[in-house]
Amino acid sequence: MRPQDLAALATNPDSALATSDASRAAASAPEPVPMSRGLVALLALASGATVANLYYIQPLLSTVARAFSISDGTAGLLVTCAQVGYVAGLAFLVPLGDILERRRLISTILLGTAVALAACAASPSFGVLAAALIAVGALSVVAQIVVPLASTLAAPEERGQVVGTVMSGLLVGILSARTLSGLVAQVGGWRLVFALAAGAMLTLSLTLGRTLPTMAQAEPARYRAALRSVITLIAHEPVLRQRMVLGALGFACFSVLWTSIAFLLSAPPYGYDQAVIGLFGLAGAAGALIAPVAGRLTDQGHGRLALGGFLLVLLVSWALLALGRSSVIALIAGIIVLDLGVQGAHISNQAAIYRLNAHARSRLTTAYIVAMFLGGIVGSTLSSTIYAAAGWTAICWLGAGLSAVAILVFAATRRVGQSVDSSSDVSHSAMQARQYPAART
Repeated sequence: MRPQDLAALATNPDSALATSDASRAAASAPEPVPMSRGLVALLALASGATVANLYYIQPLLSTVARAFSISDGTAGLLVTCAQVGYVAGLAFLVPLGDILERRRLISTILLGTAVALAACAASPSFGVLAAALIAVGALSVVAQIVVPLASTLAAPEERGQVVGTVMSGLLVGILSARTLSGLVAQVGGWRLVFALAAGAMLTLSLTLGRTLPTMAQAEPARYRAALRSVITLIAHEPVLRQRMVLGALGFACFSVLWTSIAFLLSAPPYGYDQAVIGLFGLAGAAGALIAPVAGRLTDQGHGRLALGGFLLVLLVSWALLALGRSSVIALIAGIIVLDLGVQGAHISNQAAIYRLNAHARSRLTTAYIVAMFLGGIVGSTLSSTIYAAAGWTAICWLGAGLSAVAILVFAATRRVGQSVDSSSDVSHSAMQARQYPAART
């Protein structure tokens, strides 16, 4: 670090982050070259495999409840445990990607994830399983380190394509996790799911440790300043605050559905086994189809209009899901519609916050995704509690209520970010002109 940067850091760590980041980034970033298809595929696989760890437990809840002789409501808290861990990892581990040498960081976190998953497989009690899932959630944030790494490694002319490919791997991991978990558990029991996942993480740790290029370590003094700068952004950006609330409500709806649906499908009139329950996760694949549509609408200046439409779609989905109590066709349709609404709103939210400041996109992402998963924690906790007390109809009323609150919030704040949304892009110079201390990287 330069002497002037040290002096600035001593007097004002937040503003020093803005002045010294450019020199550190230049020193630590390798010269971008075209990435091999094999490396891009490996990074996509790593993103999908790590994020999948969060969702393996969802189709297994009724089976785990029987194994440990606990209620369905108590078993549903396991989803909350994984999400609590993930929020902690987003807040405290992801910023390390800007500070530590990333190849070693990723390999080490993946090794820790393998240990945590092995602890899940060997759990002798519900309490041990819950604690292990918190650790799994915290360590599964590797995907949020891999995606920025892919952007750094890629040459400018291929950066969008590379990041898109890696993100598609992440989405495939989310969509396939429940199906894979249900099928494996049907063959070898729920513990086998976590044992195989532990093996996959160990393999990825060794593979990425050998394959990824070494990147120079940046200054560790940035860590606390980087954490504080997230708060600075939240305080200065009304659009970010708006989308954090909407993202939290949307993911709360998502968690309400997927926390309780295993209980519905394993009970009469369905009585499905784990393999069939897992297959319902494939219905969410339709959500992936809306992503490019939502992105194009935002690029054309229709982001707020699109967001309002997606929130209405989310509300309508709960009417179909309510009919799904006795109709599998209505249930599948409701899942598809809900995922369309959630994914569309999510893409719209991300597109909006990424236009706020080109130099702070990683921190904007941290703020938004932490808020989103906090909403997921609330949704999964309410879902497991309410389903145990009042059943599926009450779950649908809960989801509809959360969707209605999202629409009301959007309507009350509809003028927020109007100038940002009306433009297809925000120029680099304009974003640089936004004076937010410690918001730049």
